[in-house]
Amino acid sequence: MKILIDENIPVKLRYAFGDIFQVFTVNEMGWNGIKNGALIQLMAQHHFEGLVTLDKNLQYQQNMKRITIIVFVLQASNNKIQTLLPFVHAINNLSMEQLKPGILPIEI
Repeated sequence: MKILIDENIPVKLRYAFGDIFQVFTVNEMGWNGIKNGALIQLMAQHHFEGLVTLDKNLQYQQNMKRITIIVFVLQASNNKIQTLLPFVHAINNLSMEQLKPGILPIEI
């Protein structure tokens, strides 16, 4: 699965994802500063299947019925790597049946 890490998440977190994920960062793709709607369109054009973000408001800003990717929204108190690692482990442990397009809040 090809996923993108949003710019609100530390780049080094990409190395914590499991083997089933190809992980890219917004910075690596040259997409810094792109608003969510345009970012989701770019992701679809580049065959991304998931977005990992801390943006809890995304579901209110976008028409979720039109989104063809999985948006993993980490319910974290901050964006420090130590705080986010358990969320990545939770994503790594999801079953394929749980991976459907739309918002998927990740809580620990």
